[in-house]
Amino acid sequence: MNKNYMYPMKLVPVLKNIVWGGTRLQSEYGKGDGANKKIAESWELTVHKNGTNIIQNGRFAGESLEEIFKTSNGEIVSRNYKSESETPDKFPLLIKFIDAEQNLSVQVHPDNEYAMKFENELGKTEMWYVIDAMPDSKIVYGLKDDFTRQELEAVFNSDGKFDECLNYIKVKAGDVYFIPAGLVHAIGKGILIAEVQQNSDTTYRFYDYDRLVEGKKRELHIEKALDVCIKNKAADYKAKRNAEKKEGNDVELLSQCQYFTVEKYNILSEIKITADEKSFNSIICLGGSADIICGGIKYKLQKGDSYFIPADMGEYIIFGKCDFLFVRLTKK
Repeated sequence: MNKNYMYPMKLVPVLKNIVWGGTRLQSEYGKGDGANKKIAESWELTVHKNGTNIIQNGRFAGESLEEIFKTSNGEIVSRNYKSESETPDKFPLLIKFIDAEQNLSVQVHPDNEYAMKFENELGKTEMWYVIDAMPDSKIVYGLKDDFTRQELEAVFNSDGKFDECLNYIKVKAGDVYFIPAGLVHAIGKGILIAEVQQNSDTTYRFYDYDRLVEGKKRELHIEKALDVCIKNKAADYKAKRNAEKKEGNDVELLSQCQYFTVEKYNILSEIKITADEKSFNSIICLGGSADIICGGIKYKLQKGDSYFIPADMGEYIIFGKCDFLFVRLTKK
């Protein structure tokens, strides 16, 4: 691949102002323009029709990550992305911060087959890392019993209480949840999370608390949601975590599936990491500060920063004291 691509690219986030959002992403993570506007989501890694990152530093400063993805023939994702991916023209992942000042809608996402057929984009399997949560904060995590489609339809047709069908779980900072396509879910108010997902913005809403946006209720998608939802009682999708020491640093595997692998690094001094030909690396800083050192050049890493490390960039060093999420494609 062109050596011009081989450096850590700091990304400008894509910010989303949605009705349920809060102010923490600006006040605590430095997002936005300082105007105290509410920010619901900060898309830290995205190449999507609804938003793509701009590169902030280096040779490609001011250019979009989407353009670099295209001109590199996908090789910034992985060396053989064009030949090995089932959707070579689509960037594989989307990573975001979510600040839920109010409850998100009760929703579900389609799998690849359904999404490609009806939405012309990838399905959406995701994982959540709970950065912080207020006391008694809850998520919706699947259904609390086995239901047929007919039983769920009857609830909606009779104006029944859909919330009585839902499985609620209290959450706390540090929790991790895996959300496969088809699992009914919702983030509750008072929760701040980092989300890693397939590159999709397709959401089917079951319920939105009858709230109004500019005097109108937001659209629901009952039929499509019923088409794709897992209607049996929620299985235990809570991530099976594994912690280890690497060069004196704490590294914890948070979640792994066919689409992504997510680890949390707690760096106490320094660590060497290699971006091989099989996957890019994404680094999302949760706290502290450090330098990413590559080719003798230092790139400052601070709380809230997002860096894209192109595939096959080779070895680099992170030096300092910080916590970050480390995301890559799951190696085959």
